[in-house]
Amino acid sequence: MLDANLKAQLQAYLEKVTQPFEIVASLDNGTKSTELKNLLEEIASMSDKITLRTDGDDARKPSFSLNRINGEISLRFAGIPMGHEFTSLVLALLQVGGHPSKLSQEVIEQIAQLEGSYSFETYFSLSCQNCPDVVQALNLMAVLNPNIRHVAIDGALFQDEVEERQVMSVPMIFLNGEMFGQGRMDVEEILAKVDTGSAERDAAKMNEKDAFDVLVIGGGPAGAAASIYSARKGIRTGIAAQRFGGQVLDTMSIENFISVTETEGPKLVRAMEEHVREYDIDVMNLQTASRLVPATEQGGLHTVEFESGASLKAKTVILSTGARWREMNVPGEQEYRTRGVAYCPHCDGPLYKGKDVAVIGGGNSGVEAAIDLAGLVKHVTLLEFADTLRADEVLQKKLKSLPNVTVIKSAMTTEVVGDGSKVTGLIYQDRNTEESHTVNLDGIFVQIGLLPNTEWLKDSVALSKHGEIEIDARCATNIPGVFAAGDVTTVPYKQIVIAMGEGSKASLSAFDHIIRS
Repeated sequence: MLDANLKAQLQAYLEKVTQPFEIVASLDNGTKSTELKNLLEEIASMSDKITLRTDGDDARKPSFSLNRINGEISLRFAGIPMGHEFTSLVLALLQVGGHPSKLSQEVIEQIAQLEGSYSFETYFSLSCQNCPDVVQALNLMAVLNPNIRHVAIDGALFQDEVEERQVMSVPMIFLNGEMFGQGRMDVEEILAKVDTGSAERDAAKMNEKDAFDVLVIGGGPAGAAASIYSARKGIRTGIAAQRFGGQVLDTMSIENFISVTETEGPKLVRAMEEHVREYDIDVMNLQTASRLVPATEQGGLHTVEFESGASLKAKTVILSTGARWREMNVPGEQEYRTRGVAYCPHCDGPLYKGKDVAVIGGGNSGVEAAIDLAGLVKHVTLLEFADTLRADEVLQKKLKSLPNVTVIKSAMTTEVVGDGSKVTGLIYQDRNTEESHTVNLDGIFVQIGLLPNTEWLKDSVALSKHGEIEIDARCATNIPGVFAAGDVTTVPYKQIVIAMGEGSKASLSAFDHIIRS
Protein backbone atom coordinates (compact mmCIF):
# COMPACT_ATOMS: atom_id res chain seq x y z
CA MET A 1 0.00 0.00 0.00
CA LEU A 2 2.89 2.36 0.66
CA ASP A 3 5.01 3.73 -2.16
CA ALA A 4 8.80 3.62 -1.98
CA ASN A 5 9.13 7.20 -0.72
CA LEU A 6 6.56 6.73 2.04
CA LYS A 7 8.19 3.44 3.08
CA ALA A 8 11.58 5.10 3.37
CA GLN A 9 10.17 7.90 5.52
CA LEU A 10 8.28 5.48 7.77
CA GLN A 11 11.34 3.27 8.14
CA ALA A 12 13.34 6.26 9.36
CA TYR A 13 10.63 7.21 11.86
CA LEU A 14 10.32 3.68 13.25
CA GLU A 15 14.02 3.67 14.11
CA LYS A 16 13.00 5.98 16.97
CA VAL A 17 10.89 3.23 18.58
CA THR A 18 12.50 2.18 21.87
CA GLN A 19 9.87 -0.08 23.48
CA PRO A 20 8.42 -3.25 21.93
CA PHE A 21 4.69 -3.31 21.21
CA GLU A 22 2.20 -5.33 19.24
CA ILE A 23 -0.42 -4.50 16.67
CA VAL A 24 -3.58 -6.58 17.10
CA ALA A 25 -5.84 -6.55 14.04
CA SER A 26 -9.53 -7.50 13.94
CA LEU A 27 -10.36 -8.51 10.38
CA ASP A 28 -13.06 -10.13 8.29
CA ASN A 29 -13.13 -11.36 4.69
CA GLY A 30 -13.78 -7.95 3.13
CA THR A 31 -11.49 -6.09 0.76
CA LYS A 32 -10.84 -3.34 3.32
CA SER A 33 -9.63 -5.94 5.83
CA THR A 34 -7.24 -7.25 3.19
CA GLU A 35 -5.96 -3.73 2.55
CA LEU A 36 -5.46 -3.12 6.26
CA LYS A 37 -3.67 -6.43 6.75
CA ASN A 38 -1.26 -5.60 3.92
CA LEU A 39 -0.55 -2.18 5.45
CA LEU A 40 0.07 -3.58 8.92
CA GLU A 41 2.35 -6.33 7.56
CA GLU A 42 4.45 -3.65 5.85
CA ILE A 43 4.69 -1.67 9.06
CA ALA A 44 5.61 -4.68 11.21
CA SER A 45 8.33 -5.67 8.76
CA MET A 46 10.10 -2.34 9.29
CA SER A 47 10.93 -2.78 12.98
CA ASP A 48 11.99 -5.72 15.12
CA LYS A 49 10.17 -4.06 18.04
CA ILE A 50 6.75 -4.39 16.39
CA THR A 51 4.78 -7.66 16.40
CA LEU A 52 1.63 -8.17 14.34
CA ARG A 53 -1.28 -10.36 15.41
CA THR A 54 -4.41 -10.91 13.33
CA ASP A 55 -6.55 -12.71 15.91
CA GLY A 56 -8.29 -9.64 17.32
CA ASP A 57 -11.97 -9.98 18.17
CA ASP A 58 -13.13 -6.36 18.19
CA ALA A 59 -16.66 -5.87 16.84
CA ARG A 60 -15.47 -3.17 14.43
CA LYS A 61 -13.79 -4.78 11.45
CA PRO A 62 -11.41 -3.82 10.03
CA SER A 63 -9.69 -2.27 13.03
CA PHE A 64 -6.48 -2.62 15.00
CA SER A 65 -5.13 -1.71 18.41
CA LEU A 66 -1.62 -0.74 19.47
CA ASN A 67 -0.63 -2.51 22.69
CA ARG A 68 2.59 -1.97 24.58
CA ILE A 69 3.97 -5.25 25.92
CA ASN A 70 2.87 -5.59 29.56
CA GLY A 71 1.57 -2.03 29.35
CA GLU A 72 -1.77 -0.34 29.89
CA ILE A 73 -2.62 1.51 26.70
CA SER A 74 -5.96 1.44 24.93
CA LEU A 75 -5.62 3.01 21.50
CA ARG A 76 -7.42 1.76 18.38
CA PHE A 77 -8.02 2.71 14.76
CA ALA A 78 -11.24 1.48 13.17
CA GLY A 79 -10.57 1.73 9.46
CA ILE A 80 -7.45 2.35 7.40
CA PRO A 81 -5.71 5.53 8.57
CA MET A 82 -4.36 6.86 5.30
CA GLY A 83 -4.92 10.28 3.74
CA HIS A 84 -4.81 13.00 6.38
CA GLU A 85 -4.74 10.35 9.12
CA PHE A 86 -1.50 8.70 8.06
CA THR A 87 0.40 11.18 10.21
CA SER A 88 -1.84 10.19 13.13
CA LEU A 89 -0.86 6.57 12.58
CA VAL A 90 2.86 7.37 12.45
CA LEU A 91 2.69 9.42 15.66
CA ALA A 92 0.71 6.69 17.43
CA LEU A 93 3.32 4.10 16.45
CA LEU A 94 6.12 6.31 17.77
CA GLN A 95 4.40 7.26 21.02
CA VAL A 96 3.27 3.73 21.88
CA GLY A 97 6.83 2.74 21.00
CA GLY A 98 8.22 5.03 23.69
CA HIS A 99 9.16 8.13 21.68
CA PRO A 100 8.43 11.22 23.83
CA SER A 101 5.88 13.81 22.78
CA LYS A 102 6.58 17.51 22.35
CA LEU A 103 4.00 18.53 24.95
CA SER A 104 5.17 20.64 27.85
CA GLN A 105 5.88 18.78 31.07
CA GLU A 106 3.08 20.72 32.74
CA VAL A 107 0.47 19.44 30.25
CA ILE A 108 1.85 15.88 30.41
CA GLU A 109 1.48 15.89 34.18
CA GLN A 110 -2.04 17.30 33.93
CA ILE A 111 -3.04 14.44 31.62
CA ALA A 112 -1.37 11.80 33.78
CA GLN A 113 -3.16 13.05 36.90
CA LEU A 114 -6.69 12.81 35.45
CA GLU A 115 -8.78 10.46 37.54
CA GLY A 116 -11.84 8.49 36.51
CA SER A 117 -12.61 6.50 33.37
CA TYR A 118 -12.60 8.16 29.95
CA SER A 119 -13.66 6.21 26.87
CA PHE A 120 -13.37 8.44 23.80
CA GLU A 121 -14.59 7.68 20.27
CA THR A 122 -13.77 10.01 17.39
CA TYR A 123 -15.44 9.83 13.97
CA PHE A 124 -13.27 11.17 11.17
CA SER A 125 -13.08 11.25 7.39
CA LEU A 126 -9.86 10.76 5.45
CA SER A 127 -10.35 14.08 3.63
CA CYS A 128 -10.87 16.10 6.84
CA GLN A 129 -7.94 18.38 7.62
CA ASN A 130 -9.15 19.12 11.16
CA CYS A 131 -9.65 15.51 12.21
CA PRO A 132 -5.97 14.59 12.73
CA ASP A 133 -5.59 17.18 15.48
CA VAL A 134 -8.36 15.53 17.50
CA VAL A 135 -7.22 11.98 16.76
CA GLN A 136 -3.62 12.75 17.63
CA ALA A 137 -4.55 14.58 20.83
CA LEU A 138 -6.72 11.76 22.16
CA ASN A 139 -4.24 9.07 21.07
CA LEU A 140 -1.50 10.82 23.01
CA MET A 141 -3.73 11.18 26.07
CA ALA A 142 -4.44 7.44 25.89
CA VAL A 143 -0.70 6.76 25.81
CA LEU A 144 -0.04 8.99 28.82
CA ASN A 145 -2.90 7.87 31.06
CA PRO A 146 -4.22 4.27 31.39
CA ASN A 147 -7.60 5.65 32.47
CA ILE A 148 -8.10 7.05 28.96
CA ARG A 149 -9.19 4.91 25.99
CA HIS A 150 -9.55 6.11 22.44
CA VAL A 151 -10.95 4.68 19.20
CA ALA A 152 -10.59 6.65 15.97
CA ILE A 153 -13.33 5.60 13.53
CA ASP A 154 -13.47 6.21 9.78
CA GLY A 155 -17.10 7.22 9.30
CA ALA A 156 -17.05 6.22 5.63
CA LEU A 157 -16.39 2.58 6.57
CA PHE A 158 -18.88 2.40 9.42
CA GLN A 159 -21.94 4.01 7.89
CA ASP A 160 -24.37 2.13 10.14
CA GLU A 161 -22.80 3.76 13.20
CA VAL A 162 -22.77 7.15 11.50
CA GLU A 163 -26.49 6.86 10.77
CA GLU A 164 -27.39 5.51 14.20
CA ARG A 165 -25.43 8.17 16.09
CA GLN A 166 -26.38 10.88 13.60
CA VAL A 167 -22.80 11.85 12.84
CA MET A 168 -23.23 14.53 10.18
CA SER A 169 -20.06 16.52 10.73
CA VAL A 170 -16.50 15.51 11.55
CA PRO A 171 -14.52 15.32 13.67
CA MET A 172 -17.21 14.31 16.16
CA ILE A 173 -16.19 13.07 19.60
CA PHE A 174 -18.09 10.90 22.06
CA LEU A 175 -17.06 10.41 25.68
CA ASN A 176 -18.43 7.41 27.54
CA GLY A 177 -21.16 7.09 24.92
CA GLU A 178 -22.30 10.73 25.11
CA MET A 179 -21.62 13.55 22.67
CA PHE A 180 -18.51 15.41 23.86
CA GLY A 181 -17.53 17.81 21.08
CA GLN A 182 -17.44 18.56 17.38
CA GLY A 183 -14.79 20.26 15.29
CA ARG A 184 -11.09 20.75 15.69
CA MET A 185 -9.76 20.43 19.25
CA ASP A 186 -6.21 20.13 20.51
CA VAL A 187 -4.94 18.60 23.75
CA GLU A 188 -5.37 21.81 25.71
CA GLU A 189 -8.97 22.27 24.56
CA ILE A 190 -9.89 18.69 25.43
CA LEU A 191 -8.21 19.00 28.82
CA ALA A 192 -10.09 22.22 29.51
CA LYS A 193 -13.39 20.38 29.02
CA VAL A 194 -12.40 17.30 31.01
CA ASP A 195 -10.47 19.03 33.79
CA THR A 196 -13.10 21.57 34.82
CA GLY A 197 -10.82 23.40 37.24
CA SER A 198 -8.13 24.16 34.68
CA ALA A 199 -9.71 27.40 33.36
CA GLU A 200 -9.82 28.90 36.84
CA ARG A 201 -6.21 27.93 37.51
CA ASP A 202 -5.09 29.41 34.18
CA ALA A 203 -6.96 32.65 34.90
CA ALA A 204 -5.25 32.97 38.26
CA LYS A 205 -1.84 32.51 36.62
CA MET A 206 -2.63 35.14 33.98
CA ASN A 207 -3.69 37.67 36.60
CA GLU A 208 -0.27 37.37 38.22
CA LYS A 209 1.67 38.17 35.02
CA ASP A 210 3.64 41.39 34.73
CA ALA A 211 2.65 43.94 32.09
CA PHE A 212 3.74 43.20 28.52
CA ASP A 213 5.44 45.60 26.17
CA VAL A 214 3.34 44.17 23.34
CA LEU A 215 0.24 42.05 23.89
CA VAL A 216 -1.17 40.38 20.76
CA ILE A 217 -4.81 39.29 20.83
CA GLY A 218 -5.48 36.57 18.26
CA GLY A 219 -3.34 33.70 17.00
CA GLY A 220 -3.90 33.67 13.24
CA PRO A 221 -1.30 34.64 10.61
CA ALA A 222 -1.41 38.32 11.62
CA GLY A 223 -1.06 37.56 15.32
CA ALA A 224 1.74 35.04 14.81
CA ALA A 225 3.72 37.47 12.66
CA ALA A 226 3.15 40.32 15.10
CA SER A 227 4.38 38.31 18.08
CA ILE A 228 7.50 37.09 16.27
CA TYR A 229 8.44 40.60 15.10
CA SER A 230 7.93 41.94 18.62
CA ALA A 231 9.96 39.19 20.27
CA ARG A 232 12.82 39.77 17.83
CA LYS A 233 13.03 43.32 19.18
CA GLY A 234 13.85 41.85 22.58
CA ILE A 235 10.78 43.27 24.28
CA ARG A 236 8.33 41.46 26.56
CA THR A 237 5.73 39.86 24.24
CA GLY A 238 2.57 37.89 24.92
CA ILE A 239 -0.03 36.38 22.61
CA ALA A 240 -3.49 35.36 23.78
CA ALA A 241 -5.71 33.45 21.36
CA GLN A 242 -9.06 31.72 21.39
CA ARG A 243 -7.52 29.08 19.14
CA PHE A 244 -4.07 29.34 17.63
CA GLY A 245 -4.27 29.41 13.83
CA GLY A 246 -7.74 30.87 13.49
CA GLN A 247 -9.52 30.46 10.15
CA VAL A 248 -6.39 28.98 8.54
CA LEU A 249 -7.14 25.77 10.43
CA ASP A 250 -10.28 25.42 8.31
CA THR A 251 -8.53 26.03 4.99
CA MET A 252 -7.96 22.94 2.90
CA SER A 253 -5.60 23.95 0.11
CA ILE A 254 -3.25 26.95 0.05
CA GLU A 255 -1.56 27.56 -3.28
CA ASN A 256 -0.82 31.30 -3.15
CA PHE A 257 1.50 31.51 -0.15
CA ILE A 258 4.64 32.83 -1.80
CA SER A 259 7.63 30.42 -1.82
CA VAL A 260 5.40 27.46 -0.90
CA THR A 261 3.90 25.82 -3.99
CA GLU A 262 1.11 24.10 -2.06
CA THR A 263 0.26 23.41 1.56
CA GLU A 264 -2.73 22.89 3.84
CA GLY A 265 -4.08 25.09 6.61
CA PRO A 266 -3.35 22.85 9.62
CA LYS A 267 0.16 22.17 8.31
CA LEU A 268 0.84 25.89 7.97
CA VAL A 269 -0.55 26.54 11.46
CA ARG A 270 1.75 23.92 12.97
CA ALA A 271 4.71 25.63 11.30
CA MET A 272 3.54 29.04 12.54
CA GLU A 273 3.19 27.81 16.11
CA GLU A 274 6.60 26.14 16.04
CA HIS A 275 8.09 29.40 14.78
CA VAL A 276 6.38 31.42 17.52
CA ARG A 277 7.61 29.05 20.22
CA GLU A 278 11.19 29.46 19.00
CA TYR A 279 11.10 32.88 20.67
CA ASP A 280 10.56 34.10 24.20
CA ILE A 281 6.83 34.65 23.69
CA ASP A 282 4.25 33.98 26.38
CA VAL A 283 1.61 31.95 24.49
CA MET A 284 -1.81 31.83 26.17
CA ASN A 285 -4.23 29.63 24.24
CA LEU A 286 -7.98 29.09 24.79
CA GLN A 287 -8.42 32.69 25.88
CA THR A 288 -11.40 34.65 24.54
CA ALA A 289 -11.06 38.41 24.95
CA SER A 290 -14.20 40.12 26.29
CA ARG A 291 -13.22 43.78 26.81
CA LEU A 292 -10.50 46.28 25.99
CA VAL A 293 -9.92 49.01 28.58
CA PRO A 294 -7.69 51.69 27.02
CA ALA A 295 -5.06 53.48 29.07
CA THR A 296 -6.40 56.60 30.74
CA GLU A 297 -3.24 58.60 30.10
CA GLN A 298 -0.52 58.82 27.48
CA GLY A 299 2.08 56.16 28.22
CA GLY A 300 -0.20 54.30 30.60
CA LEU A 301 -1.13 50.62 30.45
CA HIS A 302 -3.97 49.15 28.42
CA THR A 303 -5.98 46.28 29.92
CA VAL A 304 -7.53 43.33 28.12
CA GLU A 305 -10.13 41.32 30.01
CA PHE A 306 -11.05 37.72 29.15
CA GLU A 307 -14.14 35.56 29.54
CA SER A 308 -12.20 33.33 31.93
CA GLY A 309 -12.00 36.17 34.44
CA ALA A 310 -8.35 36.87 33.70
CA SER A 311 -6.96 40.24 32.68
CA LEU A 312 -3.63 41.32 31.19
CA LYS A 313 -1.92 44.70 31.00
CA ALA A 314 0.35 46.02 28.27
CA LYS A 315 2.05 49.16 27.00
CA THR A 316 0.73 48.40 23.50
CA VAL A 317 -1.92 46.02 22.17
CA ILE A 318 -2.21 44.49 18.71
CA LEU A 319 -5.73 43.30 17.84
CA SER A 320 -5.72 40.41 15.35
CA THR A 321 -8.86 38.45 16.23
CA GLY A 322 -9.65 37.63 12.60
CA ALA A 323 -13.02 36.61 11.23
CA ARG A 324 -15.41 33.66 11.30
CA TRP A 325 -17.82 31.99 8.90
CA ARG A 326 -20.85 34.14 8.17
CA GLU A 327 -24.08 32.36 9.06
CA MET A 328 -27.42 32.54 7.25
CA ASN A 329 -29.26 33.57 10.42
CA VAL A 330 -32.46 31.78 9.44
CA PRO A 331 -34.75 29.55 11.53
CA GLY A 332 -33.34 26.03 11.90
CA GLU A 333 -29.69 26.88 11.18
CA GLN A 334 -28.47 26.69 14.77
CA GLU A 335 -30.82 23.83 15.66
CA TYR A 336 -29.35 21.64 12.92
CA ARG A 337 -25.74 22.83 13.07
CA THR A 338 -23.54 19.68 12.80
CA ARG A 339 -26.73 17.72 12.09
CA GLY A 340 -26.94 18.61 8.43
CA VAL A 341 -25.82 22.25 8.46
CA ALA A 342 -22.07 22.41 7.84
CA TYR A 343 -19.44 24.98 6.93
CA CYS A 344 -16.53 22.78 5.76
CA PRO A 345 -17.22 20.74 2.60
CA HIS A 346 -13.76 19.17 2.69
CA CYS A 347 -14.28 17.85 6.21
CA ASP A 348 -17.89 16.74 6.06
CA GLY A 349 -18.46 16.02 2.37
CA PRO A 350 -17.64 12.27 2.59
CA LEU A 351 -20.44 11.80 5.14
CA TYR A 352 -22.96 12.72 2.45
CA LYS A 353 -21.87 10.22 -0.16
CA GLY A 354 -24.80 9.33 -2.41
CA LYS A 355 -27.05 11.98 -0.83
CA ASP A 356 -28.56 15.29 -1.91
CA VAL A 357 -26.99 18.48 -0.57
CA ALA A 358 -27.15 22.24 -1.06
CA VAL A 359 -24.42 24.87 -1.15
CA ILE A 360 -25.39 28.39 -0.10
CA GLY A 361 -23.29 31.02 -1.86
CA GLY A 362 -22.15 31.66 -5.43
CA GLY A 363 -18.74 33.19 -4.81
CA ASN A 364 -15.46 31.33 -5.28
CA SER A 365 -15.86 29.41 -2.01
CA GLY A 366 -19.39 28.31 -2.80
CA VAL A 367 -18.69 27.23 -6.37
CA GLU A 368 -15.49 25.42 -5.34
CA ALA A 369 -17.49 23.61 -2.65
CA ALA A 370 -20.16 22.59 -5.16
CA ILE A 371 -17.52 21.26 -7.56
CA ASP A 372 -15.82 19.24 -4.81
CA LEU A 373 -19.09 17.85 -3.47
CA ALA A 374 -20.35 16.88 -6.92
CA GLY A 375 -17.73 14.15 -7.03
CA LEU A 376 -19.02 12.65 -3.79
CA VAL A 377 -22.74 13.21 -3.43
CA LYS A 378 -25.76 12.30 -5.53
CA HIS A 379 -26.79 15.86 -6.35
CA VAL A 380 -25.78 19.43 -5.46
CA THR A 381 -28.14 22.39 -5.49
CA LEU A 382 -26.28 25.72 -5.39
CA LEU A 383 -28.33 28.74 -4.25
CA GLU A 384 -27.13 32.28 -4.91
CA PHE A 385 -28.84 35.39 -3.51
CA ALA A 386 -27.86 37.61 -6.47
CA ASP A 387 -29.00 37.18 -10.05
CA THR A 388 -25.50 36.16 -11.17
CA LEU A 389 -22.72 33.99 -9.73
CA ARG A 390 -19.73 35.90 -8.37
CA ALA A 391 -17.13 33.15 -8.78
CA ASP A 392 -14.25 33.29 -11.25
CA GLU A 393 -15.22 32.40 -14.81
CA VAL A 394 -13.02 29.29 -14.86
CA LEU A 395 -14.86 27.94 -11.83
CA GLN A 396 -18.26 28.75 -13.32
CA LYS A 397 -17.31 26.93 -16.51
CA LYS A 398 -16.33 23.83 -14.55
CA LEU A 399 -19.54 24.01 -12.52
CA LYS A 400 -21.70 24.14 -15.65
CA SER A 401 -20.02 20.99 -16.98
CA LEU A 402 -21.16 18.88 -14.04
CA PRO A 403 -24.36 16.88 -14.69
CA ASN A 404 -25.38 16.54 -11.04
CA VAL A 405 -25.38 20.24 -10.12
CA THR A 406 -28.35 22.60 -10.24
CA VAL A 407 -27.84 26.36 -9.86
CA ILE A 408 -30.67 28.54 -8.54
CA LYS A 409 -30.09 32.31 -8.67
CA SER A 410 -32.04 35.11 -6.99
CA ALA A 411 -32.73 32.66 -4.16
CA MET A 412 -33.01 33.83 -0.54
CA THR A 413 -32.85 30.97 1.94
CA THR A 414 -35.52 31.54 4.58
CA GLU A 415 -35.52 28.36 6.68
CA VAL A 416 -33.66 25.12 7.38
CA VAL A 417 -36.10 22.23 7.68
CA GLY A 418 -35.55 19.07 9.72
CA ASP A 419 -37.28 16.18 11.44
CA GLY A 420 -36.03 17.08 14.91
CA SER A 421 -32.83 15.09 14.62
CA LYS A 422 -31.37 15.99 11.21
CA VAL A 423 -31.84 18.24 8.18
CA THR A 424 -34.45 17.19 5.63
CA GLY A 425 -34.46 20.26 3.41
CA LEU A 426 -34.61 24.02 3.11
CA ILE A 427 -37.07 26.69 2.05
CA TYR A 428 -36.03 29.55 -0.21
CA GLN A 429 -37.86 32.53 -1.68
CA ASP A 430 -37.53 33.45 -5.35
CA ARG A 431 -36.56 37.12 -5.14
CA ASN A 432 -38.14 37.82 -8.53
CA THR A 433 -41.57 36.28 -7.91
CA GLU A 434 -41.51 36.19 -4.06
CA GLU A 435 -42.74 32.60 -4.25
CA SER A 436 -41.45 30.10 -1.68
CA HIS A 437 -40.02 26.73 -2.69
CA THR A 438 -38.92 23.69 -0.71
CA VAL A 439 -35.88 21.62 -1.64
CA ASN A 440 -35.55 18.17 -0.06
CA LEU A 441 -31.96 17.68 1.13
CA ASP A 442 -29.74 15.73 3.48
CA GLY A 443 -27.16 18.46 4.06
CA ILE A 444 -26.53 22.18 3.65
CA PHE A 445 -23.06 23.70 3.23
CA VAL A 446 -22.94 27.44 4.02
CA GLN A 447 -20.32 29.41 2.07
CA ILE A 448 -21.29 33.09 2.25
CA GLY A 449 -18.19 34.84 3.50
CA LEU A 450 -16.75 36.00 6.82
CA LEU A 451 -17.63 38.27 9.77
CA PRO A 452 -14.97 40.18 11.77
CA ASN A 453 -14.62 39.15 15.43
CA THR A 454 -15.13 42.61 16.92
CA GLU A 455 -18.28 42.38 19.04
CA TRP A 456 -16.16 42.75 22.17
CA LEU A 457 -14.63 46.00 20.85
CA LYS A 458 -17.77 48.03 20.07
CA ASP A 459 -17.33 50.28 23.10
CA SER A 460 -13.60 50.91 22.64
CA VAL A 461 -12.04 51.20 19.15
CA ALA A 462 -13.57 52.77 16.05
CA LEU A 463 -15.25 50.25 13.74
CA SER A 464 -16.45 50.54 10.15
CA LYS A 465 -20.09 50.01 9.17
CA HIS A 466 -19.12 46.39 8.43
CA GLY A 467 -17.72 45.91 11.94
CA GLU A 468 -14.06 45.97 10.90
CA ILE A 469 -11.45 47.84 12.96
CA GLU A 470 -10.53 51.09 11.25
CA ILE A 471 -6.77 51.50 10.90
CA ASP A 472 -4.34 53.83 9.15
CA ALA A 473 -1.31 52.99 7.03
CA ARG A 474 0.67 52.10 10.17
CA CYS A 475 -2.05 49.75 11.51
CA ALA A 476 -2.90 52.27 14.24
CA THR A 477 -6.46 52.48 15.59
CA ASN A 478 -8.06 55.61 17.01
CA ILE A 479 -6.56 54.74 20.43
CA PRO A 480 -2.86 55.61 20.92
CA GLY A 481 -0.89 52.44 21.57
CA VAL A 482 -3.56 50.12 20.19
CA PHE A 483 -2.93 48.63 16.74
CA ALA A 484 -4.76 46.07 14.62
CA ALA A 485 -3.92 43.71 11.77
CA GLY A 486 -5.37 41.05 9.49
CA ASP A 487 -8.89 40.07 8.49
CA VAL A 488 -10.42 41.92 11.45
CA THR A 489 -9.41 45.29 9.97
CA THR A 490 -10.49 47.53 7.10
CA VAL A 491 -7.53 46.41 4.98
CA PRO A 492 -8.93 44.98 1.72
CA TYR A 493 -8.20 41.51 0.35
CA LYS A 494 -8.38 38.99 3.16
CA GLN A 495 -5.37 36.82 2.39
CA ILE A 496 -2.91 34.92 4.59
CA VAL A 497 0.15 36.58 3.10
CA ILE A 498 -1.42 40.04 3.52
CA ALA A 499 -2.38 39.29 7.14
CA MET A 500 1.20 38.26 7.94
CA GLY A 501 2.54 41.46 6.40
CA GLU A 502 0.03 43.57 8.31
CA GLY A 503 0.89 41.79 11.56
CA SER A 504 4.56 42.52 11.02
CA LYS A 505 3.77 46.17 10.26
CA ALA A 506 1.59 46.48 13.36
CA SER A 507 4.41 45.11 15.51
CA LEU A 508 6.95 47.55 14.09
CA SER A 509 4.49 50.39 14.69
CA ALA A 510 3.96 49.23 18.26
CA PHE A 511 7.71 49.15 18.87
CA ASP A 512 8.07 52.64 17.41
CA HIS A 513 5.26 53.84 19.70
CA ILE A 514 7.02 52.37 22.75
CA ILE A 515 10.39 54.00 22.09
CA ARG A 516 8.75 57.38 21.40
CA SER A 517 6.42 57.36 24.41
